[in-house]
Amino acid sequence: MKLPSFDYAAPSTLQEAVSLLGAHAGSALAIAGGQSLLPMLAYRLVAPSLLIDLRRVPGLDAISVTDEGVCLGSKVRWCDVESDARLRTAHPLLAQAVTHVGHSSIRNRGTVGGSLAHADPAAELPGIALTCDAQIAVAGALCPRTIRAEDFFLGPMTTALASDELIVELRFPAWPAARRWAFEELARQRGAFAIAGLALYYDLRDAAAANVHIGVFGAGPRPQRITQAEAALNGRVIDEQAIAAAARTASATVEAIDDVNASAAYRRSLVGTLLERALTRAAQG
Repeated sequence: MKLPSFDYAAPSTLQEAVSLLGAHAGSALAIAGGQSLLPMLAYRLVAPSLLIDLRRVPGLDAISVTDEGVCLGSKVRWCDVESDARLRTAHPLLAQAVTHVGHSSIRNRGTVGGSLAHADPAAELPGIALTCDAQIAVAGALCPRTIRAEDFFLGPMTTALASDELIVELRFPAWPAARRWAFEELARQRGAFAIAGLALYYDLRDAAAANVHIGVFGAGPRPQRITQAEAALNGRVIDEQAIAAAARTASATVEAIDDVNASAAYRRSLVGTLLERALTRAAQG
């Protein structure tokens, strides 16, 4: 299919890009890798008056690893994350999740900012960002601001990003070396959209789980934390009884949807199974 007609701009600064977004009153869109936006243009799901290409904007493609955590610029590609050996210890959950993103051709073009702004409910990165208490730094016409991941994803392909704002950076808190974690995902085939996926981590205090975080993506209209299952695990030794109880709680409380890939009932059951697998793996270290 042919793309709709639109004007094109390739600004050389972040401020210029933001100004262009503001000047076009919500009818402009930004493009980086284009893995999601180009198909949407081709199918006429979006029809902007102006397409703003971010390829010339500097300073958005860096990966920073410090004592305070990991920062990913909005133009960082999945293949950049895959190839950065520092992330395998600085944030192993993120490093593992990225290997499940599409196929290699997609990971060579898709970007961090694009995935966050697109907010596909089945995408891995929004789920990881929510699970890990990440913050999303954005630049806008008024002033820069930082949005917590839990406040950013509002619904299917809907975010708290204003029409004149661009994502600048995704920030993850520091990752303790002894933290237990696991990632599980089920799709019809490798690289396909997840029917449901789950990420979790917890710390150990006197052999019991503490600071339990469980995030689910693909099951509902947006990524979600399973707070009831987290509460059921905090302060407990992760044994067979604790795992089984948490899985039942997750299946009972997760928000799930029906679509062509699976029923809501199947997804609820699947989330419980994924949590059992993830907790078992995490407990084994």
